Amino acid sequence: MTLPPSRPFAGKLTAAFLSSLLPSPPPPDLLLIFAAALSFLIVVKNPFSTPPPRLNLRRRSLPPKAMSRTNPPRPTLVFSSPESLSDWLKPRLPPGALASWGTSPGTKTVKNLWIELSQGETSLFLPSPSQDRSFEASNLEEDEQQTIPLRAVHVAIVKIRNSRGAILVESHQLLSDGTVRKRGRPLSEKMRPGETVEDAALRAVREELGIAASSSVKLVPGSYLVRVEEKASVSYPGLPARYILHSIEAQVESLPEEGEFSTEETGEGEEELSIGSAVFVRKHFWKWIDDYDGNSGSYFGNSSV
Repeated sequence: MTLPPSRPFAGKLTAAFLSSLLPSPPPPDLLLIFAAALSFLIVVKNPFSTPPPRLNLRRRSLPPKAMSRTNPPRPTLVFSSPESLSDWLKPRLPPGALASWGTSPGTKTVKNLWIELSQGETSLFLPSPSQDRSFEASNLEEDEQQTIPLRAVHVAIVKIRNSRGAILVESHQLLSDGTVRKRGRPLSEKMRPGETVEDAALRAVREELGIAASSSVKLVPGSYLVRVEEKASVSYPGLPARYILHSIEAQVESLPEEGEFSTEETGEGEEELSIGSAVFVRKHFWKWIDDYDGNSGSYFGNSSV
């Protein structure tokens, strides 16, 4: 392979070539200028010269937008009807537990639990490796049929303060069957699948306090806390429950600043009435508490959801 001539030698050849073409010898300076220009073109076109560096342009991906805390859809046991749920629960709960549902004061019925499962507000698991998948209850193995199920609920807790710093607490509820259920805790609502804590808080204010305008509700930044409690459910005796509690503070306009008051429930009742015998909340009773401390002890006290 023949290498290209060096730059000085190429310049001499170029000058000699130009001298042979011109009728009379040109001035030496002019000849050198032409020779240098032509040599430069040869060097630029030379395939052996080092190519200029290329710019490495890469597309940058912007960091993903921070997502609000949500209640993700959860795999759960699936039941086609309240009757199938009742048949599945009966051999797995303590004797007489299922019979007390809907008959003992403050308890709910099997149909209530079935509605919660259907709407995704509650998940029902077996505390075993199989709880990580969704399956029909009829496909369970024999050893799983002796395991007490676990009810899991994500709850949004809204701590509403008045101008003097007192927290609004629900003292009790009037149920559709005429019974009264004690509460003793701030506004709370079971979260729906995919619902953010902020959305659940606004829905709780709308359905339980009757304040539909979101402009009347101001959520306090940086007040979000989460913790987990496990306890026996008062609503469903014999069925242990795990509560994932998402709390946030808020300021709500149009509420009485002092004393006790009551509100009508607007988020329950329609589906419960459509299937019959389900218990739902008709009325909420509220009061302001100065020394309430929801961060110490059990959040639920003697009540549950």
